[in-house]
Amino acid sequence: MTALQEPALALSTRAARTLTTTTKTLPQMRSITPRWLLSQLPWVEVSAGSYRVNRRLTYTVGDGRITFYSTGARVQVIPAELAELPLLRGFADADALSTLAGAFEQREYAAGDTIAEAGTPLDTVVLIASGKVRRSTPGEYGEEANLDLLSGGDHFGDELLGSSEQTWKHTARATTRCVVLVLPATTYAVLNGRIQSLREHVNALLAEPSRPHNKAGEASIDLTAGHDGEPLLPGTFVDYDPAPREYDLAVAQTVLRTHNRVTDLYNGPMNQLEQQLRLTVEALRERQEHELVNSTEFGLLPSADPAHRFPTRGGPPTPDDLDELLTRRRKTRFFLAHPKAIAAFGRECTARGLYPATGTLSGKRVVTWRGVPMLPCDKIPVSPQGTTSILGMRTGEDDHGVIGLRPRDLPDEYQPGLNVRYMGVSDRGVTSYLVSAYHSAAVLVPDALGVLDDVEIGR
Repeated sequence: MTALQEPALALSTRAARTLTTTTKTLPQMRSITPRWLLSQLPWVEVSAGSYRVNRRLTYTVGDGRITFYSTGARVQVIPAELAELPLLRGFADADALSTLAGAFEQREYAAGDTIAEAGTPLDTVVLIASGKVRRSTPGEYGEEANLDLLSGGDHFGDELLGSSEQTWKHTARATTRCVVLVLPATTYAVLNGRIQSLREHVNALLAEPSRPHNKAGEASIDLTAGHDGEPLLPGTFVDYDPAPREYDLAVAQTVLRTHNRVTDLYNGPMNQLEQQLRLTVEALRERQEHELVNSTEFGLLPSADPAHRFPTRGGPPTPDDLDELLTRRRKTRFFLAHPKAIAAFGRECTARGLYPATGTLSGKRVVTWRGVPMLPCDKIPVSPQGTTSILGMRTGEDDHGVIGLRPRDLPDEYQPGLNVRYMGVSDRGVTSYLVSAYHSAAVLVPDALGVLDDVEIGR
């Protein structure tokens, strides 16, 4: 007789389990993330359903970026988008804009090609459809000093619309393959002479006295300082934006249904309704953070001012890129990045022999750069090409930063900004609860939020 056929000498563990109880965990959920944005945003409680952000009067209108459309390999500028050029702002002649848009010529440049050379006659208006262009100027020590990096939607050379007797002040070179649309000076001169409305609009704008403003584009406040005696002091007032933006509270909702038979008979040792509600709230909070990042109405990515968005220098996020994102605003509270972007930044640091420090935030260890925490957020999208964005932000009302918004008082409040309303029992014995999470976000001043775009995570 083999060992497998020998009779059992004692009760098997399999049979013994029929007389025992088990120790159970709470229901687990794989999609729960740290949700750093929800925990680190200062939340302002709103007594009404909207929040108005009043600002000083700013003369700059529009976002200054040009939008294009393509047909096959041919790229064209949307005519109305030409009104984003400073000398064409407010120009509403659709036919003239269409004629002007049709006059742009498509050109392509390889990485390293020179698009414009400092000191040569300014002979084109350049609109960047795709790619990156670096502008530089001769430095004090014989080398070129880099000024900025332009990308798709940016433009330069639009001074040509006001005068043809100018030279390029900067050198522009393609750092990647670029597709640009150019308007030659000779073509513009012909159109300007032929289209009366265009000529009159540009001449009127050039003749209009420049309105005094500060470097942020806000109407200036006249002051005097360092005087002796009794000079006549300037009078002034602070003007307000006549059309301030209002943020309406958004809502993420679901109806939670539980059968009475389940909550009556199978409610121990764990409360079924409590666990159902806990997991539902976790899902709502995940959706809430997704909306705070991506919503077209109030999300941080769509709300970022174009003047505070810029691409990486060469693809992967380098210490130089993070330094530039950091120095474009005061009191940067934290960076928010996809976990893969943080890993890509770590690889770039390792390649340079640098090792980012770590710090403690809310009792947890996080990576920091220049003492600023880099917080992971998987709600930041990654494009099919493997690029993403990194956000840097100042937070809080006192610092004119980024804030979260939620209602002050809710009936049947379960958590701050979230309530659970009993909806009744159906004729099938199913009890329904309406679970609602109200939220929004506001950027009080444009420079409170900056975005590093085109961050490659695959290298």
